Amino acid sequence: MYHAKLGLSISALCTIMLILSSCSSMSPDGGSYGSYASNTVSSDYSSRLPATVPAGQKMVMVDPRVHAWGAYDSDGKLVKAGLATAGSDWCPDLGRPCHTASGHFRVMSLGGADCKSKIFPIPKGGAPMPYCMFFHGGQALHGVSEGEVVEGNISHGCVRLHVADAEWLRFNFVNVGTKVEVKPY
Repeated sequence: MYHAKLGLSISALCTIMLILSSCSSMSPDGGSYGSYASNTVSSDYSSRLPATVPAGQKMVMVDPRVHAWGAYDSDGKLVKAGLATAGSDWCPDLGRPCHTASGHFRVMSLGGADCKSKIFPIPKGGAPMPYCMFFHGGQALHGVSEGEVVEGNISHGCVRLHVADAEWLRFNFVNVGTKVEVKPY
């Protein structure tokens, strides 16, 4: 559909409205919804990541620019991919940026379906983080409720995944010591 007076498609108008309305919105854990980067939604997240990486060890790659995660086997082949929501440009409740740290890390600890944040929401914590896989201080890969994994970066620094993806990673792929690579923003 096309809006004749403005010369914009309905899709473009919706994207503009989403961006404008998101500037003051807050996610359930207090993160800002202000960093949407894509107006194209693809269910084939594997097309957003390299098909192969150097062989040697299995790893999970997260790319905040394309909002995707990928699991690579020790042969360097992508075996599964999905939507990932990384840290926000700004967290008003903390008064600072909340980007997920970029670089190479190792999974330090694993949690189950009952994993919860010790910090968020401020001041007492308790936000559900099912199937958490901590890789850098308080930053983890973890599941969240539907609607909290989006085509944008809105978390306090953790990498949000669909619960089914986090459960798959936790029980079928990741061990303590598994490499996690977070690409730069």
